[in-house]
Amino acid sequence: MAGCFALVVSAGTGQRFGGAVPKQYLALDGMPVLRHTLTPFLAHPAIDGVAVVINPDGLDLFEAATEGLSLMAPIMGGAERQDSVRLGLESLVDRAPDRVLIHDAVRPFVDRDMIDRVLNALDTSPAALPAIPVNDTLKRCDDGLVRATIPRAGLWQAQTPQGFRFDDILAAHRKLATQTFTDDSAIAEAAGLAVAVVGGADDNFKITTADDLRRAELRFSTDEVRTATGFDVHGFDVAGDHIMLCGVAVPFKRSLKGHSDADVALHALADALLGTIAAGDIGVHFPPSDPAWRGAASDTFLRHAGALVAAKGGRIVNLDLTIICEEPKIGPYREAMTARIAEILGIGPDRVSVKGTTTERLGFLGRGEGIAAQAIASIRLTGAGETSVLARVVPRG
Repeated sequence: MAGCFALVVSAGTGQRFGGAVPKQYLALDGMPVLRHTLTPFLAHPAIDGVAVVINPDGLDLFEAATEGLSLMAPIMGGAERQDSVRLGLESLVDRAPDRVLIHDAVRPFVDRDMIDRVLNALDTSPAALPAIPVNDTLKRCDDGLVRATIPRAGLWQAQTPQGFRFDDILAAHRKLATQTFTDDSAIAEAAGLAVAVVGGADDNFKITTADDLRRAELRFSTDEVRTATGFDVHGFDVAGDHIMLCGVAVPFKRSLKGHSDADVALHALADALLGTIAAGDIGVHFPPSDPAWRGAASDTFLRHAGALVAAKGGRIVNLDLTIICEEPKIGPYREAMTARIAEILGIGPDRVSVKGTTTERLGFLGRGEGIAAQAIASIRLTGAGETSVLARVVPRG
């Protein structure tokens, strides 16, 4: 199986940060740091799977932080980061990928453009490193005194995700397992691989200290709030025993017409979310003419919309959904519907409102010919999708 996989290294215990909970599991704007980190990789169309290397003692924290995300099974890490990466690479051998991205779990602000730059560099180089130039004067110090000034010309600060042709980096890790390196590009360099440099970004910083976490929180303090609506209608079809509403099977005497499972509520929600980032509607992403989506579960559509919002640096503030029909009654299923929407999108149920109403027997809905749903979505956009415009792009020659 060829393709590209992302390997996110999350096995650290955060000793430099301090505290009882490793920093990758701490809350950042109400969501674990690790979850912020994973979403751009999960949403990227060129990445076939995302695996996380974790500390065996942190399995419960990992499962809580990633609930509802479409991840590969976690990989138990080793004593050092280098060991953890090697174990992660070994776990991918049977999948035989062409390329692999290796990323720090505590760099939560990587964006799609940076991922693209790294992947594109692998077309001509066996390894690729995002980096930014060092602008400050560097000093070598000892015993509280400056011992030397380091010329900064030609110095660059390495970031992740670092990209590699899979067979090359696996061989390098195996060969150099007994030596110590600070990052994977250094291992590639020591193994004789050419490492291309692509543009990194100032915002793609690593959360190492409490000050770093506070800096990360500041990125959410100047958010842009966007709101969009979604509307969908499906007519009733022949006799059936249930309909899908909000991802919940509701017992009913008729089915709904539709190319997928005809979940009118999730369709409206997906369109509302797509509208907040001007990404078209469901039909753009999942054409009804494509037989691949015949009978498909609509949670796929909603999850995709949520991932696109996250990849743009957006966070769902709230969803408000109104289901309009004479029957079935929505009230008995409201709690289950709210919980299912929250689960699909990985958000708290307190951010989801589901209501049911009728048209007082007026119109086609009043005659019981179908069901309509109207949704409003509000997101908070941090601007992460635009940081790539300001990224320092390094010419490749």
